[in-house]
Amino acid sequence: MSRKGASARANAARIVDSVRSRGRSLDAALESIDSDDDSFVRMLAYGTLRTHFRLEDRRRQLLDRPMRSRDSVIAALIDVGLFQLSDTRVPDHAAIAETVEAARVLGKPRLAGLVNAVLRRAQRESFEPEGQEARFNHPTWIVERLKSDWPDDWRQILDANDERAPMWLRVNTGKTTLAAYKAVLDEAGIDYRQHTALPQALRLEAPIPVTSLPGFADGLVSVQDGGAQIAAPWCRGDGAARMLDACAAPGGKSAHLKELADPDDALTCIDVDARRASAIRETFDRLGLKATIKVADASNKEDWWDGRPFDAILLDAPCSASGVIRRHPDIKLLRRESDIAALAEVQMKLLNSLWQTLKPGGRLLYVTCSVFKDENERIVEAFLDATPDATENDLLQNNNIRDVMRRQARGYQILPGTDGMDGFYFACLKKAT
Repeated sequence: MSRKGASARANAARIVDSVRSRGRSLDAALESIDSDDDSFVRMLAYGTLRTHFRLEDRRRQLLDRPMRSRDSVIAALIDVGLFQLSDTRVPDHAAIAETVEAARVLGKPRLAGLVNAVLRRAQRESFEPEGQEARFNHPTWIVERLKSDWPDDWRQILDANDERAPMWLRVNTGKTTLAAYKAVLDEAGIDYRQHTALPQALRLEAPIPVTSLPGFADGLVSVQDGGAQIAAPWCRGDGAARMLDACAAPGGKSAHLKELADPDDALTCIDVDARRASAIRETFDRLGLKATIKVADASNKEDWWDGRPFDAILLDAPCSASGVIRRHPDIKLLRRESDIAALAEVQMKLLNSLWQTLKPGGRLLYVTCSVFKDENERIVEAFLDATPDATENDLLQNNNIRDVMRRQARGYQILPGTDGMDGFYFACLKKAT
């Protein structure tokens, strides 16, 4: 039995419990844990949260009585154990023995026997999910909204949400070429695929630590989903000397804009969160790029705008993130249906305010990582109805991306899992001259 293995499982249980019982984001919970086996802990935490509804139902069926709320970390530990038995290649004996020992690491030695009994019973007994949430491994409100918005695709979306997301790269063509970087990956023995619609994108066949990416520290490459890489060239169009990324953190799309820009082009990046704005600065420093970075609420233009209009604006609006659940499985637990209406108000407020900072003839690209129509085409439809000088420019910058996009009443949608991409919505709006 490995003390390190038990500690890793205990840490995974702490992370899962922090998300489920305290409402912390998975990213924040991961940051709070110092582990000697970070990749294994992350795999357990992500996997357990990704399959939460199924595991919760399984645990309920295996227990003779519900667990007390004060023992929620042990409930999380049991789920970590069940995940290992059902979804990983960890040998059953190691999964059970070290998960049981993790109960002692967590300061709950009296419950080690319960953990052992539940996991061994899980080995012996078959499992049939009970109820819609367990069968679909999503909260009911998400299932029902997807059925309504995507009646022909909702099962596909649910299945994609439960897959592990692939690792996409964006090659910095300001410092190297796609061909040159492919040669670097070939030399390193890293397998990849190229996507014909995305001129800077490579998708790795298997994810690797960012620190193992050749040239990452030198700014030759960034990690960015393929779908997200559509935004910057579409926003910039044929050229924009003065650009704004209105909700810019953590800076991936901003950096892409600057990589595509001419040397004299100016970019302003805004984010309301000072901590997240610092991530933009770190990204730009690594890539050797420059931009004006401001901490402000983009919807209150009086606080940050100097009155000079922008040629192009990227509005990657705050949203439910329902298109990136496979990367952020905690969304299933933390997001509520009531959030959608509140987010829609923020989205409309941002659109109305930012439109005033766009020059005549300029373009605003509205983007979300949502698949819900109340945040996407219905927002854009309402904005266009209320804004006489706004029209939709539905000309795609790269016709090859038509194959991955769904044309909507307004804008375009990529569904999660399409060509290995996350779910994104795009609508390009042009201001009359």
